[in-house]
Amino acid sequence: MSHGGGGRVIRTGVSSGGACSSSSPPPPRPEPGLLDGGYARSCSAVLKVAQLISLLIGFLCVKNSAWTSYTAYSYFEIVTLGDFIMILVFYFIYLFRVYRMLTCISWPLAELLHYLIGTLLLLIASIVAASKSYNLTGLVAGATFGFLASFLCALSIWLSYKISCITQSTVIALGATKKSLKSHM
Repeated sequence: MSHGGGGRVIRTGVSSGGACSSSSPPPPRPEPGLLDGGYARSCSAVLKVAQLISLLIGFLCVKNSAWTSYTAYSYFEIVTLGDFIMILVFYFIYLFRVYRMLTCISWPLAELLHYLIGTLLLLIASIVAASKSYNLTGLVAGATFGFLASFLCALSIWLSYKISCITQSTVIALGATKKSLKSHM
């Protein structure tokens, strides 16, 4: 038997000196199945659940109280319920990975626009509800949870902006680094 150069070569995908060294873990693979368990445990998902809870409590507090101003509190109910539905829709879109099937929509942009408009409307509704509450505890509680939901929505805007800016600047910086390394070689 000859042990010369005619033997088979088996490639493992990991080399001792390449970019995929044994010291770095392999990239995470997407979980199989319908639900994205990684998203359900993410900061974004937990923040959405907190927003949903505060919007629901604010809505129920106002719904079950004696109103002092019909227009102010009906506006508050419409805004909180509309915001609740939209946040729930985005939660399910990411949880069930619908964004992979509907690629014609820029989901981060759609969510950012929703949060910008929804937060502004919710803040206005909470201010109006607080000014018309006349120290009735249910109405004050509803307005308070409206302010809490506004804060959580603003936090979502800030986090999504921070993540997208860091991602873009990192990609741009990596591209510039690769170009400068190629020019020096």
